[in-house]
Amino acid sequence: MEGIPILEDLVVILATAIVVILLSHRVRVPPLIGLLLTGVLIGPSGLALVSEHEKVAVLAEIGVVALLFSIGLEFSLDRLRQIRRAFFVGGGAQSALTISITVAAASAIGFGVSRSLFIGFLVTLSSTAIVLKLMGDRNDLDSPHGRMVLGILLFQDFMVVPMIVITPVLGGATGTPSAIAVRFAIGVAAVAVVFVTARYLMPRLLRLLVQTGIRELFVLGSVFACLGMALVTESFHFSLALGAFIAGLIISESEYSHQVVADILPFRDVFNSIFFISIGMLLRLDFLFGNLASVLGGAAGLILFKGFVIFAIVRLMKYPMRTALLTGGALAQVGEFSFVVANVGMQYALLSDLLYQIFIAAAVTTMMATPLLVLLTSRLSEQLADRDESGRGTEPSARQRHVIIAGFGVNGKNLARVLRDVHIAYVVVELDGTKIEDASSSEEPMIFGDVTRRDVLDRCDVRSAAAIVLAISDPIAVRHSVSLARQMNPNLFILVRTRHVSEIDALVDRGADHVLAEEFETSIEILTQVLRRYHIPTNVIQAQRRVLRGDHYQVLREPAFAPGVSESVLRILAEGGTDVFFVRDESACVGRTVGEASVRERTGATIIAIVRSGVANTNPESDLTFESGDFVVLMGGHVELDEAYRILAVGDETTIDDDSNQFA
Repeated sequence: MEGIPILEDLVVILATAIVVILLSHRVRVPPLIGLLLTGVLIGPSGLALVSEHEKVAVLAEIGVVALLFSIGLEFSLDRLRQIRRAFFVGGGAQSALTISITVAAASAIGFGVSRSLFIGFLVTLSSTAIVLKLMGDRNDLDSPHGRMVLGILLFQDFMVVPMIVITPVLGGATGTPSAIAVRFAIGVAAVAVVFVTARYLMPRLLRLLVQTGIRELFVLGSVFACLGMALVTESFHFSLALGAFIAGLIISESEYSHQVVADILPFRDVFNSIFFISIGMLLRLDFLFGNLASVLGGAAGLILFKGFVIFAIVRLMKYPMRTALLTGGALAQVGEFSFVVANVGMQYALLSDLLYQIFIAAAVTTMMATPLLVLLTSRLSEQLADRDESGRGTEPSARQRHVIIAGFGVNGKNLARVLRDVHIAYVVVELDGTKIEDASSSEEPMIFGDVTRRDVLDRCDVRSAAAIVLAISDPIAVRHSVSLARQMNPNLFILVRTRHVSEIDALVDRGADHVLAEEFETSIEILTQVLRRYHIPTNVIQAQRRVLRGDHYQVLREPAFAPGVSESVLRILAEGGTDVFFVRDESACVGRTVGEASVRERTGATIIAIVRSGVANTNPESDLTFESGDFVVLMGGHVELDEAYRILAVGDETTIDDDSNQFA
């Protein structure tokens, strides 16, 4: 039986990639660079270990399709609406300005208008695959610069279609511009019809596959949805990746999206790796070393030019310098779709062979430099934030004892709603202009600004605030906001939400009073619900929660070195303390006075306050009547508190449901 060339090539690719990535990890080089270096090493100008280059390129294109499909799955139409400003304003301005400047520069050095415009197309596009991979690894997609990057990249991907349609016209091909425009409009309309139809049919198809109980059918259906939609858009002269993104976006609206992500994840990672390797294989080392000055100069020029244009646009959109710098650094390379457009241009003689090789070498060089650019801009942005902390604010405080909420996402909105209900003053700081617009109708006390800026915190009256809650998805901004807020108000209570466990120590060192790690809080909530289901006493559950949260999750972070949970719980249970009882409509104490309840005489626990409508009544008189919605603050030993709960909840009945009286 004859050997299968593509199988032999895949074995070579994977074996070499394993070795190179292991070595890259040892010297702390990002895996992405390791994959690109693998392509250079085994490519035609390296060791020439791969013979089926065209078939490898096909596998690489499948990798891009899988990546965009998974991004669509992790997205949603609501989230797409949230980045509409980044998409339309940021993406539109970036494409228009980059193409215009490139046309002017290329025309000035002797290229014709058609060729200059085509070069502008190539320069405009950035690498969706590389940038989103890097942003995902750094958990930056939900940050302000992450949303801006995503909006611009999606706009660029949509621009690939008109670029491919216009390229034959620029090359002098037959066909009037009006005829091409009509064909393009028909294609857009057809894809819109397919999108609406698929949004109706695709979730129902998945539901039918799930109901069969056959896992293989569900996996096949997911892959069919991805490749089928990619094929549909490609048939209308749109990119395969655009169709895959639309398919993922549609499925993201169904309840099966998380399972689809889990099923296609292994395929995505393998094909993505092949894609990055195939990009490295495009680089001709003999041409690179023979024209090193031209290639490096071209790569440096591209990076500086694109980075500056994007930086300027983001700043004009009134984002802080940090966000503009991180966005510019992330999008300063040439994208994978530029190679697709370049190949079309070669067919119509818009690029000479020399110019094509210079473009390929410079483009691959910019791609390989992207991880380093992201790292450098990240460190530079931290230095800028540190410098911003050194100023002095002088604005007088207008608010007193209020809460500052940084970030108006789900957590920020929920906190604002509760604070409003209990009549606690607050102010929201938000950097996303879209969220400011959406909240304008609700008359929320909002300030547009960057919470890492001293003048913004001054506008929030941070010096007279009682607390600040940082609920933003930008690790750099969070760290510097904590330092600055602590410097401006040493008595401020600082609460931080983070997704990254590794950030806890750094945030505490900078002055955070309490850090909520989402991963650990989920674990604690699971534990709480399970224990309540088994009717474990409230005081035991609370003690377990206190131990797990103690010393900033020390037990969860370093279980091998932390004291045993049971031992710690026993120590806490011996201490006693205070707790809060929430009076419900059905509570036995409603309508009775403090004296009639006789909590202290019957249990030994003491009612030290009753909070009603946000006002605390300390040491309440015996004739004060309990009302539904009251918060009763109790002090005593744990056994005494449990008995007090029983008296307040059910009176003289002998048993109570733990969930009926516990306010959490």
